[in-house]
Amino acid sequence: MKNRKLIVYIATSLDGYIAKPGNDLSFLDRVQKKGEDYGYNNFISTVDCVILGRKTYDWVMGQVPEFPHTSKEIYVITRTDRPKEGNINFYSGSLKELVNRLKKEQGKNIFCDGGAEVINELLRLELIDEFIISIIPVLVGNGIKLFQDGRPEQGVELISVKQFDTGLIQLHYKTTKKKR
Repeated sequence: MKNRKLIVYIATSLDGYIAKPGNDLSFLDRVQKKGEDYGYNNFISTVDCVILGRKTYDWVMGQVPEFPHTSKEIYVITRTDRPKEGNINFYSGSLKELVNRLKKEQGKNIFCDGGAEVINELLRLELIDEFIISIIPVLVGNGIKLFQDGRPEQGVELISVKQFDTGLIQLHYKTTKKKR
């Protein structure tokens, strides 16, 4: 039995922002191309669990009538207890305990869909196994940084690089364990 992996799949500007001020994601539009999903559907077929922060969840719910991925087990990381809604679990416990439990369970991989606070806490806890980061060809200058300060150094090993005609570059890394 192989362990499930926790994979961050996310887009960022060239200067490292996942959103402009005010949670503005309009810079993502510059790489929209009919029929191109940058491997997203392939990726999403390899996961059956999604973890995301409450702010990201609220933003998504402000854009669509129903949360995507409802066929998957979803954990919204929040500080406020809320009742479960279908497959959506509002989780306010230990992120470390949740991820370690999920990794031990049978199933496909686990998708971390953001946001920055959750990603950086997962980095601090050294729980992320892989990153698939799409670099959008724009310097936005300000906003929410993908990688925040105050976390330990962590090594990564390149798995692949994909270049698209829109200028988007997709980097796929796996994390390497520190030699102790």
